Formats: sequence, C-alpha cells, structure tokens
Amino acid sequence: METMTAWWSALQPLNQWFYVAAAIFGVFFLWQLVAAIVGIGGGDAGIDPAADHISVHDAVDTVATFQLLSVRSIVAFFTLFFWGGAFYMNAGVPTLRALVYALLWGIAAMVFVSLAFHFLRRMSSSGNLQIASCVGQTATVYLDIPAGGDGEVRLQCSGVMTHFKARAAHGVAVKAGTSVRVLKVTGPNSLEVEPTA
Repeated sequence: METMTAWWSALQPLNQWFYVAAAIFGVFFLWQLVAAIVGIGGGDAGIDPAADHISVHDAVDTVATFQLLSVRSIVAFFTLFFWGGAFYMNAGVPTLRALVYALLWGIAAMVFVSLAFHFLRRMSSSGNLQIASCVGQTATVYLDIPAGGDGEVRLQCSGVMTHFKARAAHGVAVKAGTSVRVLKVTGPNSLEVEPTA
C-alpha cells in the first residue's frame, strides 16, 4: 500500500487525472462489452433501445451499419486515449508527444470498435433462409407488441442474437419480457408470434 501511495504521489497531476479518467472509462467499456456479449440491450448502452435500434433488415448494406460516432466507439476512444496518455506520461514521454500518441490510440480504438460492430451487424443480416429457420423457436419480446400492432422480439437465429419486428397472433397485446413462440414469417424482417404460456 505504501509503495502504491508513493507511486501515486510521484505522478504529475495531469498523469493522475489521466489514470482516474482511464479507470472510469475502462469500467464503462468493460460493462458495455459484457452487455454486448450476453445480449443486454439492442443498441448502444445508455441509449433508449427504441430510439437507437437499427433493425437487422434495414442495416444490411447501408451506411448506417458503420457508426464511427456510436456510444461504444466514443467510449473506446476515451478508454484508450486516457490509458495511453497515462502510460506514456508515466514512462517519461514528454506531455505533448504523449497526448499525440494517446490520440492515435484513441482513434484506432474508435475505428476498430466501429468496424467490429459493423461486421457483427452484417453477420446478423436476415436472409430469407435465415429468418425462415426461426419458425418454431422461442423468443423474448423486446419492445411491447400492442394489440393489433407491431413490436419487437429478440431471439437467436442461425447462432446470432437477432431482433425482428413481431405481431402477436389474434391481435393480442404482449408485454416486453414475455416468452413467445415464432409461428410464421410475415415479411423480410417480421414474424408472427404467440405467448408460450
């Protein structure tokens, strides 16, 4: 503990600030990464899924699939920017040069994360055969399905966690979080479902 305190006290104030910011953004970045892996939320963390969500069908072959300024990419930028700056300054690199190096690391992180999620969206694109394989599977209602209207469900289709528009059989309303069964495909990106219970 004393060694850590001595190390911290020896840092320049700017370097200390960079380490604190790096830790904060690092935690947020890890939270987003875990959320993306386990399938929590449909869009970038911290944004209303209904507003941020890009449907699988609409995302295919569009510029919208490559979001350089998404929340995830911005968090990745600041995470590597602050960690890079902190490490370079700690290594004795002059402040201005350390900031330039950190900026390059941040930009690289932003581009890498944007490309990664771009290709993940492309991989989850819904071709006719893929969406047809969803029939009979169990899904979870992601956005409320109103009576006689469209909502959204989330399910694993061809090994990829995917979102589709959905309408309930017999025009009933189904709340978000309800387990449903896919009855049939009603469009290129839409399904008819019914509650499993």
